[in-house]
Amino acid sequence: MASKRNAWVSRIAIAVVVVAACFWIARSFGREAVEKLCSKTGLATIERFFERHGDQSVLIARLLPFVSFDFVSYFAGLTSMPFKGFMVATGIGQLPATIVYSYVGGMLTGGAKILVPALFILFALAALAVLVRQLYREHASRQGGGRRGAGAWAALPAAFGWFTRCRP
Repeated sequence: MASKRNAWVSRIAIAVVVVAACFWIARSFGREAVEKLCSKTGLATIERFFERHGDQSVLIARLLPFVSFDFVSYFAGLTSMPFKGFMVATGIGQLPATIVYSYVGGMLTGGAKILVPALFILFALAALAVLVRQLYREHASRQGGGRRGAGAWAALPAAFGWFTRCRP
């Protein structure tokens, strides 16, 4: 039981540090800096969410697993919301998910401990295959209208060369 409690505490502590940093980056540097860190579309979506839900926006967003923690934290930093209220809403909102994730993780024993990393590796390989396919299609379309057959496969190393030169 102590290890489960430690997992909860460490997850919450890390999340608190990250959301506080995002909040203060936005509060200190303003909207222009936040727009460089986030997509304008994502920021606009969170802005509409805040307009719709008002003071409870942070709490609601933390309860929804598909809402970006960073976008919510950045946008909250752009509002007049007090830091203390932001942190209380964040703590309360992330507690249910933290408990569930820790409980499920604690249930992983024996073969399941091997299964989860294997599934992550499988997911990563599938994502890589999709990326390679997309790069191949883009390269093939630039090289002659998307030829099919063995000649088009010869262009694949060039696509990888382009990929390695691109850095985020």
